[in-house]
Amino acid sequence: MSRPRKKGGLKSLADLQGVIRYGAVRRLRPKFMTVGTTFVGLVPIMWSVGAGSDVMKRIAAPLVGGIFSSFFLELLVYPAVYQIWKWHFELKSRFRVKQL
Repeated sequence: MSRPRKKGGLKSLADLQGVIRYGAVRRLRPKFMTVGTTFVGLVPIMWSVGAGSDVMKRIAAPLVGGIFSSFFLELLVYPAVYQIWKWHFELKSRFRVKQL
């Protein structure tokens, strides 16, 4: 759990955005390492010629596409979807109840 949430500090949309940004930044280095090592391992297969290369290219191509789409989804799309979900369905309703 993040520090602001432990302290009860998720009181506004800006607090939520800060926590989400903190989580995305913490995930950046491991994701870069995963994408980089997978890419370095699969690019030689994509450029290979010779016996069996036609089969290996068909196996490696979806893996390369999947790792790049995973990279963008995890660092750009998931945080935005999480913010929308968390704010509209949990935090916003909790603040309305407290204000009434």
